[in-house]
Amino acid sequence: MTGRSGFADREDAGVALAKAVSTLDLKDPVVLALPRGGVPVGFEVAKVLGAPLDILMVRKIGAPGHEEYGIGALVDGASPQIVIDEAMARLVGADRDYIDMQIARQLAEIERRRALYRTGPPVTLSGCTVILVDDGIATGGTVRAALKALAKAGPSQIILAVPLAPADVLPELREMCDMVICLSSPTPFHAVGQHYRNFDQTGDEEVIRLLVKAKAWEKPGLREASDI
Repeated sequence: MTGRSGFADREDAGVALAKAVSTLDLKDPVVLALPRGGVPVGFEVAKVLGAPLDILMVRKIGAPGHEEYGIGALVDGASPQIVIDEAMARLVGADRDYIDMQIARQLAEIERRRALYRTGPPVTLSGCTVILVDDGIATGGTVRAALKALAKAGPSQIILAVPLAPADVLPELREMCDMVICLSSPTPFHAVGQHYRNFDQTGDEEVIRLLVKAKAWEKPGLREASDI
């Protein structure tokens, strides 16, 4: 972890993260970015490694009336993974019916994005070193769901790589993967966007552009049926 306290934008964060990841001796690396904000960061990592870039569809399950406040997350795939903070759900009044409704809603959004972003089948993960990338971590709920799903895909190694995260969420995440690379844990942390000078929303068009561009260095035969 470095002492860096902020980034110009997601590209800047990705370049810095790529430098840290490139020092590792990785076998068959695959970069999975959490859309949409994680894609510009993951693109820079994949470019330096010459690794395929793909996306992992994860959707936040928000609190009633405050959807930005996550009480859990959903990862789609052959074995969908749902992570709910049950204590927080009770605290904010999210009952089973509400949670089921949100799961159905987020599954529909995942399918919309999957149809929009895919330019081919997912990259196979079995036996690969998976590098999960996002533009930052706040509560860790989304990343926990992603790591739980990835463990079922049979990778040889799972590395979580992010520009920044609160120090208090990292110990639990380290137990869920083989390695965590986090460049900065500012104090106080507050929100991810406060540590970027430019944190404009990443659009669907940018995600598609970067995924297509990343195919320039992708090796043949890596895209097969989804592992998760």
